[in-house]
Amino acid sequence: MSASLLRRGLELLEAPGRGKAPGVLQRGPGGPRAAGAARRKKAAPGPGRSKATVKGKVVKSAIEEYCKKKAVNHLRTNLQYMTNGRFVADKAVTQQVLTQNRGRKSKDQPPEKKAKKKSEGTVFTEEDFRKFEREYFGTA
Repeated sequence: MSASLLRRGLELLEAPGRGKAPGVLQRGPGGPRAAGAARRKKAAPGPGRSKATVKGKVVKSAIEEYCKKKAVNHLRTNLQYMTNGRFVADKAVTQQVLTQNRGRKSKDQPPEKKAKKKSEGTVFTEEDFRKFEREYFGTA
C-alpha cells in the first residue's frame, strides 16, 4: 500500500470529534503535489455529490418542469387582441379562408343543401282517369 492510501484509510477511521492522528507525518502546504491533492480532496464525492451524472448537467426541480410544461390558457389575451383590431375582413374573404382550411375528407364537408322536393301530386284529375279508363279498356 502506498503512503497516501494508508493516510486516507486512517483519516476515514479516526473519530469525528478528534483532530488529526498524532503519530502520522503530514506534508506541508507547499509540497510538490499539494495543488493536485487539494483539488482531489475538494472534488471528492461526498454525500451530496453524485459521480454518476453528466458533466455540466443541472438537476432541475420537478415542480419547475411541471409548471413549465403545464398548458396555458391564452383565450383572454387572444380575445382582447381580436376585439382591439379595427380591420374587419369581407365576408367573401373569410368564407374563402374557411373553405381552404377545411379538411378534404367527406366527413369534414358540410352537408349539401338539397333542393326541396315538390309534393308528388298528379297533374291528372279523377275525371281524366275515368275518361282514360273508358277509352283504353272500353268499360264503365
